[in-house]
Amino acid sequence: MAQAVQVRGRGDIAAARRVVVKVGSSSISGDNAGQIEPLVDALARAFGRGVEVILVSSGAIATGMPHLRLDSRPTDLATQQAAAAVGQNVLIYRYQDSLRRYDIVAGQVLLTAGDLENPTHRSNAERAMERLLSLRILPIVNENDTVATHEIRFGDNDRLAALVSQLVRADVLVLLSDVDALYTKPPSEPGAQRIDNVAAGEQLEGVSFGESASGVGTGGAATKVSAARLAADAGTAVLVTATALVEQALEGAPIGTWFEPQPR
Repeated sequence: MAQAVQVRGRGDIAAARRVVVKVGSSSISGDNAGQIEPLVDALARAFGRGVEVILVSSGAIATGMPHLRLDSRPTDLATQQAAAAVGQNVLIYRYQDSLRRYDIVAGQVLLTAGDLENPTHRSNAERAMERLLSLRILPIVNENDTVATHEIRFGDNDRLAALVSQLVRADVLVLLSDVDALYTKPPSEPGAQRIDNVAAGEQLEGVSFGESASGVGTGGAATKVSAARLAADAGTAVLVTATALVEQALEGAPIGTWFEPQPR
């Protein structure tokens, strides 16, 4: 395992040894499927610096929908599972096809909430992830939608990414979305102000968040705050920003919303 680095601010991200990056469905599916290549470019540059990168990628259901001739996200579990089964295969192919330009191999890791709650399964997942990283494989993690049920789902991949960052003891978690940062209210509303920094344990009183408006994802600003708190409380620094800014984020640029971590 790479030696952990104490990341105290955005400027330390470039020196981090282990980074988890989470990207949402709306950022890499449908009309935005072309964003996979610039995302891979940024991950590959960090990989080339010796950073151990783990990608948590949503998008299996959204990617599978056109192949099932669905115009909107299915609401019943069986159709969601069918769309995920088709879409996960296509999604991983797209990532690997783009990573091939850099001679980087991806490893698919599918998890359910039960995997991280059961000590034996959690230990197995941790061991597999550590081995992939030691072999210089780029793990691509997603919820195993094909077998997950409503009762045991993570709920959204922001939470999954936070739990993965705990599992692998990441230095930094980067949560990507369609918006450049968190705001005091939905950024389309008058008076919305960008939140630059969230101190460890800060409650963000008086802040209201809208829901995801993409129609293909399950997360919104509120889920990102919840996931960022979960990771930061466990000692992993968190940056929330836009998918289009991922390269700048991984280079430590002064962008996005920064969640200071609790001391480990």
